[in-house]
Amino acid sequence: MTPGVLALDVDGVLTDGGIYVSEGGEEMLRFSVLDGFGIRRWIDAGGLCVWISARSSTAMGARAERLGVPHVLLGVVDKSAALEDFLAGHGHSWQDVVYIGDDLVDLEPVRKAGFGVAVASAVAPLKSAAAYVTTAAGGHGAVREVVDRILDSAMECDHEAAQEAQKSDGGQGRPVAGRGGPPSA
Repeated sequence: MTPGVLALDVDGVLTDGGIYVSEGGEEMLRFSVLDGFGIRRWIDAGGLCVWISARSSTAMGARAERLGVPHVLLGVVDKSAALEDFLAGHGHSWQDVVYIGDDLVDLEPVRKAGFGVAVASAVAPLKSAAAYVTTAAGGHGAVREVVDRILDSAMECDHEAAQEAQKSDGGQGRPVAGRGGPPSA
């Protein structure tokens, strides 16, 4: 089995929430390489990753392209409806979604997701609604924290199942049916 859908807000989750503007008016955003590694790890394990933001920014698109994130929904007014359409188009349901947000616009998707997450720097109502609140703030490794937690626990479960199977087959080391592929979310 493979991980499902990792749906990420951008401002305040993948960035620290700040917008840097050069003297020439060019917008720049700060992204964490820790989060970038977590996103690549999710994709490499077979999961889908989608970024969703109420704003539109060339910096967001450039960072997504560098990481190989093909699904970037920018300028989205209703994140829940946009994700609903995305999920339907990719054969997934809300139960397959890990949604990470930081503000009130993320409240509905966090509530609908199979695993709704608020970053440590999120607003209080989102933290209350989330199944998990990260220890890391947005833009400072929160996404990596969630991905590692999910994928590492899935690998641990796969390892434990393989050990049990080996015990039950007398140590012959036969593969366990349905195991051996990318970890499950």
